[in-house]
Amino acid sequence: MALEKDQMGRQILVLIGSAVISAIALNEFLIPGKIFSAGINGISQILAMLLQMVGLHVNTGWFILLFNVPIGLLGWFKVGRGFTFYSILVAIFTSILTIVIPVEFVAHNTLLAALFGGILTGIGVAYPLKYGFSTGGMDIVAVVLEKTTGRTIGTLMLMINLGIVLIAGGLFGWESALYTIISIYAMSRVVDSIHTRHQKLTAFIVTQQQDAVIEALSSTLIRGITIMPAVGAYRRQDSAVLMVVISRYELYTLEHAVKETDPHAFVNLVNTIDIEGNFYNETEQLKIRQTERPQ
Repeated sequence: MALEKDQMGRQILVLIGSAVISAIALNEFLIPGKIFSAGINGISQILAMLLQMVGLHVNTGWFILLFNVPIGLLGWFKVGRGFTFYSILVAIFTSILTIVIPVEFVAHNTLLAALFGGILTGIGVAYPLKYGFSTGGMDIVAVVLEKTTGRTIGTLMLMINLGIVLIAGGLFGWESALYTIISIYAMSRVVDSIHTRHQKLTAFIVTQQQDAVIEALSSTLIRGITIMPAVGAYRRQDSAVLMVVISRYELYTLEHAVKETDPHAFVNLVNTIDIEGNFYNETEQLKIRQTERPQ
């Protein structure tokens, strides 16, 4: 119970921090510099600027909120309630803060605005992913589309962001589109440095509750687990070392499952350079879950 409360507290802090950082990135760097963010935020910026061209001034935050309401309902039924709940809260707080925080061009230089706006946006996106949810918007749409089209989330997000760049270039000038590319690239690099799916880790888990830990891991991860008998050198107590290879995207899930099951377990994480053999990617894991789901 204490671990769950601690975990919820961290998620709430990440949720609020992500919303604040994302709103600052929009209002202080991207919007005044006419640079467009990725996903729903970028689409909201485009719509707000189009309305300004005809004399209507609508804050970008209202569009972010408007888009995330139906997307939240879609995710609630198609993706999962826990993931969607925190993701939509991030989107709602971001939209509210975007409305409240005044728009001011802090950088006074478009290139600096693109870089710092992209960096801050990347931080706002990466930490929610690290703690098991997202910033809502296109993240949820991409997960749903992956289930229906079979395309990877990365491919779908690339197509969406490419569309934003082309629209920005066609409507507001290609210089704006080029700065948008710089911003999105900076964002993606920050996300990769904080939280990446493609990097592999090998976890060595030393525990005296091997059956309970294996059951907890097997219920949350689709990964093979190797059991190695072990004896503690100090107390001479029998234990087991569980070896499992995961992606960095699954690190949070593994750590949470182990700590919740055996708080005294010792976990050693080692970077894995390469692997040979069967290692399920996200699409393959999704298919396995669908076949195992009771009809």
